[in-house]
This record gives sequence, C-alpha cells and structure tokens, in this order.
Amino acid sequence: MGILSRVREIMSSNINALLDKTGDPEKTIDDFMRSLNSDLGKVKAETASMLTDERRAKRALDECNADIKKLQHYAEKAVEAGDDEDARKFLEKKEPLAEKEAQLQAAYQLASSNVASMKQIQDKLVSDIGQLEARRTKLKGKMAAAKAQQSLNSIGSSDGGNDAVFDAMEQKVNRAYDEAMAIAELRTEAKDNLDDLFAQYKKSTNPNVEDELAAIKEKMKKKE
Repeated sequence: MGILSRVREIMSSNINALLDKTGDPEKTIDDFMRSLNSDLGKVKAETASMLTDERRAKRALDECNADIKKLQHYAEKAVEAGDDEDARKFLEKKEPLAEKEAQLQAAYQLASSNVASMKQIQDKLVSDIGQLEARRTKLKGKMAAAKAQQSLNSIGSSDGGNDAVFDAMEQKVNRAYDEAMAIAELRTEAKDNLDDLFAQYKKSTNPNVEDELAAIKEKMKKKE
C-alpha cells in the first residue's frame, strides 16, 4: 500500500470516529484536532524515512558512477602502455556496471519522487490543520454563547429566536465537520513504477567492449 493510501485511511478513520461521537460536540472537535496533529507527526516521520532512502540511493548511484569512471581510466592507461589484454579486462568489468547504473538511477529518481510527494502531503496537512484550528476557535466561541443562552432558557423564557440561535450553531458545527472531512481528499498519488523504469533502461544496449577498445586506440593516435 502506498503512503498516500495509508494517509487517506488514517484520515477516514479519524472522520468515522468523529461522526460516532455525537454527545459532546466540543469535546469531539478537540479530540479530532488532537488526532490530526498526531497524524501530522506520522507523516513527518515517514518523510524523514524517505529522505534517508533518497540519500542512500544517491550514494549508491555515485559510487557506481565512480567505479565506471575508474575502470575507463584504467583501460585507457593499459592502451597507453600497449597492453590490449588488460584494457579488455577493464572494459569487460565496466560493462555490467552500465546496467547497474541504470537501475540505481531509476531507484534514485523514484526515491526523490516519493520525497516530493510526502512533502506536498505534509504541507497540505499543516495548512489544513491551521485553518481548522482557526475555525475551531470561532466555533467554540459560538458554542459558549449557545450554552449561555441555553442556561437562560432553562430558567423560564423561551421563544422562536432561541431556536434560531441553536439552528445557526448546528449549521456552524456541521460546516466545521465538513471542513475536517476535506482533509481526506489528498489529490496526489505516488506511483511505484520501479519495474517499468527498470524495463525501460534494460532496453538500452550494453557498450561493446571491442568498439570501446578501438575508440581508446583512436584517441591515443590523435594524441600522438
């Protein structure tokens, strides 16, 4: 399961729990906000883990490229010394590294894409939680006013205006719930296409050792 799907499940679970708690709207909203902040912590931890994977993939790619350059250098030095056999050996060792380099490049690109997606999710959660916090403050103020009015109603006077106050409060509460549910609609989807990327790279032909050897010799002739 991709990280985006896991985040959607977390959000959906929070919303279902929110809808199940109807006895105390104020407490329910506070619980929901605490849950969202906990989810944000999980997303930050996942982002940190993906950053580690990205750095590891980049290090492996750099090491492979360094090995390729080293073997190419040794082959050229062998040709300069007139030792074609050693040059062939170095080029033969370099040949399988080309396919490995393509795979490592694909893995690094995928890791970088995952990190970018997680950062987008994290930024959206931070933004949404900030907006919901502001709405919660306003909503709790209205709830306090509604409770005060309810206390007045309990000591005697009640009219249609009071019903209108509670109707308005109920609409505000429902609207806040709807805003919270919008967090579940994360629109980006990271796709794990590593196999496809590998397949694409495998279509490329491996370097021909004899052709590379001939190219090195031609290069040495030009230097003379």
